[in-house]
Amino acid sequence: MALMTPMRGEALADQAYVALRDAILSHQLPPGTRLSVPDMARRLGISRSPAREAIARIAYEGLAQVEPNRGAVVTDLRPADLVEIYNLREVLEGLACRLASQRVDECKLDRLSRILDEHAQAIASEDLERHYDLDLAFHAAIREFGESHRLVESLDRLQGQIRVAMYTTHRSPGGMPQALAEHRVIFDALASGDPDRAEQAGRSHITRLLHDLERTAADQRKEQPES
Repeated sequence: MALMTPMRGEALADQAYVALRDAILSHQLPPGTRLSVPDMARRLGISRSPAREAIARIAYEGLAQVEPNRGAVVTDLRPADLVEIYNLREVLEGLACRLASQRVDECKLDRLSRILDEHAQAIASEDLERHYDLDLAFHAAIREFGESHRLVESLDRLQGQIRVAMYTTHRSPGGMPQALAEHRVIFDALASGDPDRAEQAGRSHITRLLHDLERTAADQRKEQPES
């Protein structure tokens, strides 16, 4: 299966990285897939050198891990891994909301309002994929409003890892209305212009998800046989 049309130009490694990342996030390359340099080079229609560089970047981003005798493999995150990721995300999303509340204006609030309206429509039609896309769009907009490049970079990296895991976790339609309700609380906090309130709203939203993951991780530990 080819990942994209043959590449041209000097920045082949950059193009290969984007193609591989998209394939992983869309689950064309699901968790556990071996990222063989020769195989990826063949699929991408490029030489091994840019393919190797692209795979290294994917691994650095946490979307793949290097395993003994297997090379790079698409990351397969366990609930315990997600607990660690969400502990970080709780703090960073709170900070994103704090920064955004200090820079928000009517235009930005209108953009968030439109996302919330579309989100409500997706929930009404029980469109889980659209729900997920709009959930991402809401948080991405808030990060952008904060105008912190390093914060955006850190959260985007975590979000990529979360997205890989989303195909096996947190995909129940029952959580959609609750997510939207929490997003509306965040919206109201941002509109108030109160940084403390905005940060708390952002953190509380992630805290709820974190507690869900902690329960899942605990249940998984109970199911594992004793050594």
